[in-house]
Amino acid sequence: MTITVYGAGAIGGVTGAMLARAGHDVLLVDRAEDHVAAMNGGGLTIDRRDGPFTVPVRALTPSALGHGLPLVLLAVKSQDTPGALAVLSPRLAADGAIVSLQNGLNEELIAAAVGARRTVGCLVNWAADWVAPGRILHGGTGALVLGELDGGVSDRVERLRKLLDAVAPTRVSTNILGYTWAKHVYGALLIATAVVDAHVYEVVERSPRVQRMLVALVVENMGVAEAAGVRLEAFDEYDPVLYRAAGRGDPAARERAMAIVATHYRAHTKTKTGIWRDLAVRKRPTEVGALLGATVAKAETLGLAMPLTRRLISMIADLEAGRRVMAWGNVDELVAAAAPAEARESKRS
Repeated sequence: MTITVYGAGAIGGVTGAMLARAGHDVLLVDRAEDHVAAMNGGGLTIDRRDGPFTVPVRALTPSALGHGLPLVLLAVKSQDTPGALAVLSPRLAADGAIVSLQNGLNEELIAAAVGARRTVGCLVNWAADWVAPGRILHGGTGALVLGELDGGVSDRVERLRKLLDAVAPTRVSTNILGYTWAKHVYGALLIATAVVDAHVYEVVERSPRVQRMLVALVVENMGVAEAAGVRLEAFDEYDPVLYRAAGRGDPAARERAMAIVATHYRAHTKTKTGIWRDLAVRKRPTEVGALLGATVAKAETLGLAMPLTRRLISMIADLEAGRRVMAWGNVDELVAAAAPAEARESKRS
């Protein structure tokens, strides 16, 4: 079976390289022609803490992709999901499947395009960065979880689990949306660390006031998931129990939650987010509008306000457009904006 990896950047590139190195038939698809040419010409190089490796791969651009695809691992940025689905939907085999290796709530979009039966949910929490055409940095380990959207444990996800074990230790969940939503709501914290040119651990260790803002941001997003009936799951550096307690004003829970994040990122080769990299290095639009915008849209249908999240979306848009620069002052603005949210949470508790 040919495994099509659509989007051969950070996550897709590492995934494709690891599968190819394990002997699987992999086809990498990417719209960056120089990246495709580099992969075809010299293979795909993955830089790891234990040393780099290069593996020969097949790569092409989307226009050259054929039909009858049995398995697609989708790894494009969230804002590029609709365009990718326009290419993939008519090319996916009738009994094929698309697995989202993305941040965000893309399973909903995929299921709407190709059907829930042909959609598999996935949490990817290991890190990577695109470095140059034909070269990817593996940034650190993390969870890899699969699941059927209906919560069943099928032969299909068991086969996928064995397949993706070649990439990272993989497990199957009966609540995959609880995992994807968990990473999504926790991701708001990581996005906030990108408004300043600093390592993630520097931001979360900055001060109690900054930590309270970060907790308020996550709790605001958690409220949307929980109102939508999602049971959030713990993974790696995120535990919803800690954030709920921290949001109610428990300083020990806040300090514990932030210490876990700091420890996680200090152990990684990648110590800044992909959002930071898009803003500071690649100078391109981020996926924040698509990611947090989806949460805000969901919140509106549930009658929930998200003032702090909206402020963060606006700040990232200003950074993308060059209307502001990365600075600690941006963090201070978010701290000030978080004060009303903290007061509301304290009143509820």
